[in-house]
Amino acid sequence: MKQHRSGLVALRRDPVIIGAALWALAGCVALFALAGQANRQVQVFWLLQAPMDLLMAYTSWRVFRLAAGAARRFWAVLAVAAGLWTVGDTAQAVIALRGHDQWSTVGGTVQSALFALGVIALIVVMLIHPMPGRTRREMVAFWLDATTVLIGGAVVAWCFTVGPDPQGDVVSILATGAVILTSGFAAVKLVLSGNAPMHRVAATPMVVSAAVNTFGFFLAPGADGPMPAYVYVVRFLPSMLLLIGPRLQEIVVRETNAAVFGSRRRKPYSLLPYGSIAVAFTSVLVILPAGPDARLWGAITGLGLIFALVVCRQIATFHDNTRLIDQLDATLAELREHEEQLRRQAQTDGLTGLANRTHFYDEVARSLTRPGLTSVLIIDLDGFKAVNDTLGHAAGDALLIGVGDKLRGSVRPGDLVARLGGDEFAVLLHDCAGGDAVPTAERFLRELAAPVPFEDTAVSANASIGIACAAPGDDVSTLLRGADLAMYAAKHDGKGRWRLGLSAQPVT
Repeated sequence: MKQHRSGLVALRRDPVIIGAALWALAGCVALFALAGQANRQVQVFWLLQAPMDLLMAYTSWRVFRLAAGAARRFWAVLAVAAGLWTVGDTAQAVIALRGHDQWSTVGGTVQSALFALGVIALIVVMLIHPMPGRTRREMVAFWLDATTVLIGGAVVAWCFTVGPDPQGDVVSILATGAVILTSGFAAVKLVLSGNAPMHRVAATPMVVSAAVNTFGFFLAPGADGPMPAYVYVVRFLPSMLLLIGPRLQEIVVRETNAAVFGSRRRKPYSLLPYGSIAVAFTSVLVILPAGPDARLWGAITGLGLIFALVVCRQIATFHDNTRLIDQLDATLAELREHEEQLRRQAQTDGLTGLANRTHFYDEVARSLTRPGLTSVLIIDLDGFKAVNDTLGHAAGDALLIGVGDKLRGSVRPGDLVARLGGDEFAVLLHDCAGGDAVPTAERFLRELAAPVPFEDTAVSANASIGIACAAPGDDVSTLLRGADLAMYAAKHDGKGRWRLGLSAQPVT
């Protein structure tokens, strides 16, 4: 946050930006002061251009030295383009100083050629600027959006520069079209690509410059003589705005130490195609009163193409939505599976795969709320510590796993076997009275008498078992305490290795 505030302060205090603003202000004042003197206005217009072009070329070159990769290439081309414009505008300023009865801001052959060359270079470098991380379908959608905007710009250029009796020369018409198309493409590239070669702070005045430049061409498209002062001012301001962009980029990089040439978050949608429809439709409405002519039919054709492209874009979006829904379904399935896995892990003993203490207690509580007799067996291994001490913990783990498997294989479906911790196990028997649980305990003892294989030997351990059958009003703690007391009584007695506790009380 502190870096952001210091960067904004640097922007407001930058001498280059302040100087460019004062230069532009002086130019606007001079153009208004010379109202009615078109020749002087044209001379001032061209004299003010070259210094700003030169400064733009210099600042773009400085940003080029800070950038890397594709962004470095973009800034190199922009610096070269600004250099071409400097030469062209300087040549035009010399011509303007020698001219008489001038009123048009359209440059001559040299200026127009150099301007067009710089614009073409920028279009090419933007066309080849990479857009990493995009799928083929996303690339198709991007180019559909870009083409839509470009056709919208072409419709506007067609409506205002072409007609049965076009005004101005061919170079002017071509320059106007180039500005419109470049403005449209720049907007698409900067907004949609997600990998713009500049920070949005720097991109904003440059895009605004292109928009103002386009607007300036259409303020007096059919003028054949001196124009109002505000027309000259509007056509002059884009140079100042264009200069500010590179300077802002340099300041942002140096002051914030941020990686501002990298990718930004892309929006999953774009409103630019719909804006193109609105612009093209408005153009048609403007020229409609003049009757059917080449402009109207060209505009209608362009509008139809835009509609077709938007339909294709919607179809691509529908496919994307279907793919996203499929991905969402797969993700939800994975989440459900992961949730089930976490639930199993939360309810399962990690070593034996049996229910853990928490799960066992919950199941006993649930069983006590249902009709039927509930019995619980607590099983404690005898001599388990000796196995750990003599053969190691691996042997002890093998014994615990083997005991768990034996217990699990000796109960009915629906009964629950759990490991409560250490060498203590428990069994929940549904619909089973205490006396009926005795055969199960005897079966456990027979199964546990068989050794469990471990490496080249076998391990075994005896067990003490306590049985408790729930009485009316018993809760989980009471029932388990009775089985536990019965188990300790069996361990103390040393005979038979199991004891039965009725109504949660051990039998002595």
